[in-house]
Amino acid sequence: MAQFEIQDLSFSYPGQERKTLSHVCCEITRGEFVCLAGPSGSGKTTLLRHLRSSLTPYGRREGTILLNGVSLTDLGMRAESGKIGFVLQNPEDQLVTDKVWHELAFGLESLGLDHGIIRSRVAEMASFFGIEKWFYQDVWTLSGGQKQLLNLASVMALQPELLVLDEPTGQLDPLAASDFLAALGRINRELGVTVIVAEQNLEEVLPMAGRVLLLDRGRLLYSGASREVGEALRSSGHAMFRALPAPMRIWAAVPSNLPCPVTVRDGRDWLSAYAQDHELLEIPEQKPPVSDKIAPAMELDGVWFRYEKEGTDILRGLSIKAYPGELLAVLGGNGAGKTTLLGLMSGLNKPQRGKVKCFGKDISKCGGLYEGLLGVLPQDPQCLFVKSSVKEDLLEMLTGKGLSRTVIDENLSTVIRLCRLTALLEQNPYDLSGGEKQRLALAKVLLTQPNILLLDEPTKGLDMDFKDELAKIFCDLLGKGITIIIVSHDIEFCARYAHRCALVFDGAVATEGTPRTFFSNNSFYTTAVSRMARDLLPEAVTAEDVIFACGGAVPTESRTENDRFTWDTWKAALPKAAAEEKKRIEKRTAMASVIILLTIPLTIWFGVRFLDDRKYLFISLLVLAETMAPFFMIFEGRKPRSRELVLLAVLCALAVAGRAVFAAFPECKPVLALVIISGAALGGESGFLIGAVTMLVSNMLFSQGPWTPWQMFAAGIVGFLAGVLFHNGHLTRKRFYLCIFGIFSAIFIYGGILNLASVIMYQASPTWEMILASLALGLPMDLVHAAATAIFIWFCSNILFEKLDRLKIKYGLAE
Repeated sequence: MAQFEIQDLSFSYPGQERKTLSHVCCEITRGEFVCLAGPSGSGKTTLLRHLRSSLTPYGRREGTILLNGVSLTDLGMRAESGKIGFVLQNPEDQLVTDKVWHELAFGLESLGLDHGIIRSRVAEMASFFGIEKWFYQDVWTLSGGQKQLLNLASVMALQPELLVLDEPTGQLDPLAASDFLAALGRINRELGVTVIVAEQNLEEVLPMAGRVLLLDRGRLLYSGASREVGEALRSSGHAMFRALPAPMRIWAAVPSNLPCPVTVRDGRDWLSAYAQDHELLEIPEQKPPVSDKIAPAMELDGVWFRYEKEGTDILRGLSIKAYPGELLAVLGGNGAGKTTLLGLMSGLNKPQRGKVKCFGKDISKCGGLYEGLLGVLPQDPQCLFVKSSVKEDLLEMLTGKGLSRTVIDENLSTVIRLCRLTALLEQNPYDLSGGEKQRLALAKVLLTQPNILLLDEPTKGLDMDFKDELAKIFCDLLGKGITIIIVSHDIEFCARYAHRCALVFDGAVATEGTPRTFFSNNSFYTTAVSRMARDLLPEAVTAEDVIFACGGAVPTESRTENDRFTWDTWKAALPKAAAEEKKRIEKRTAMASVIILLTIPLTIWFGVRFLDDRKYLFISLLVLAETMAPFFMIFEGRKPRSRELVLLAVLCALAVAGRAVFAAFPECKPVLALVIISGAALGGESGFLIGAVTMLVSNMLFSQGPWTPWQMFAAGIVGFLAGVLFHNGHLTRKRFYLCIFGIFSAIFIYGGILNLASVIMYQASPTWEMILASLALGLPMDLVHAAATAIFIWFCSNILFEKLDRLKIKYGLAE
């Protein structure tokens, strides 16, 4: 019986009719090492996240996933966590504690295992992965490779049957990536754990894999052994063939009757056998594209830098030059100081000693980003995203510069075409795949039309198809005299396209030279081609070098823009789904209305009438239970996820914090504004819950009393009415209408209820005169409260609605 069975799995994200996954079917047997490959945006991450229920994205799904014959939906979170381990692409995203030893123990503690078992497993994993030397270190002091290895060890401490990894080496330098994959191979061979790993760089992963699954446009195209899939890709002319290991690409381009090599060792044997019957040609000499006699565009001379005054020097007397029209690649291990070097070039960091010059001018005398001469792509592309759609994000780079509409449209259309963003314009930048985010960030940088480009890991997350396109973009820019400086772990890309490579080690440039000189002298920090061919072709560092020497021709097949997988623009939900949702909302609203408008007032009256307000905490808890009743009944029916509860908890926390921060200003608090916005965005029940819980929790800071149930009811009813009126479309969510509703709510609903409560709580025999007097005396403070509520709504509503609406669409929250 198969360990994992994926049966006719289809999936599409909210608002998309095009399926991200389409009828995927496959079986994975125990102990297999499976490589999941495919172009950027092909659905690899989406498929992997379906293998863990807690990570499954929200959307329309069809099909079944079975683990040992049991559906994942029936397995239970605890059992699933113990059987399926998941390692994310970014090491930082998975670390949750401050110490290495605690990180290893955290998952085991969460499962409530015995202390002795925890100690035993932690010790075993630390020994197996060689973590003893940094066992007591702070997590933040580790290198990227150590962090990812720690994530793997933490997952393996749970003793999973199956290990799923989503591009785990994407952030690692070549040596750290090799160490990580070696550990992964040991886990598969020695522990018999099933491994499913998605990777863009297949150079080292593919030879390890017993089976390859190839996804494209959401469909499973091929499933088989590495050699079989490689031969099938060659026959079909599929663009993914260019992502396969160099020995396979060389074999495909050179006619021979020899079998297809997969590993470097296979490739060495193939080349030796080929050379016995064929004469190898001499590889042309590689010349630098520019002369070092011209003035450098960027120069660092004897630079020293440390982040803290008493800290360790990151850079120690580093000197380097980059010339106009040159592509300079800076390489080195994680933590070597490469990103710090870019920070000095961009002016974000100031050297303690040494000079940083741009076109011969000290950067300390230049303006911000060198008066428009510089474009910077950070390591995390999300740092550049500020708008809610790709098109708006691109347009933001050109606004406020006095450009005509024609010039703006021309620049936008050019960069959209270059970076293949046409089909992504209406999507939220944060909802793109890793490679698509990288393309968008690059497009934003290119719109600045800089003279010097500083790019930190520009090929991260990109498939081979777009790497070739990126090289063409670079070639066009270099032809215009633009200087490009990249920091990269992508050795193959640097060897193929860089004009000069520099290795940063121990705070300085250890060596530099042309790619052929640079990589041919290294044993480990070099390309697979160099390791494969150095006995016969010592200067060969790229597949093209070996193909030329063998007299072959490099394949040029490439998909056209029309053939590429495209994401549909965001559209409204299907009419049938919308009708069902509306019907469901009406039932929820009716049920919640009965509880909120009848049951809760009766509870408060019962407390006043029979308990003399002395059991106010008991009454508050009853109101809280009644508040949460519709919430629980509805949510239990659709099995809520933690992210939904977290959202409501965060909104409550924001409201409580807002009341605390503005405590010194009577009635000038953002609580009511946040409650109204929450109700308008998420619905009446959520609005009531947030209002009521906020008052209960915040009164723990400002003292509980008989007034607490009244405050809970008053704030809750405001949130509920906001949901009924704005969330269900009876009023538009424009700031003007929201402000009017906020003013009305503060004066007549919240103020009216609490003014009434003050009479009932403190007068044994309330009269209408007392009630009217209380309303009149409370009116000035109610007006202040109303004005403050309107101001907070005016300035905060658009931002919060944008965030909440995106969460609703992406995760299906609070609907």
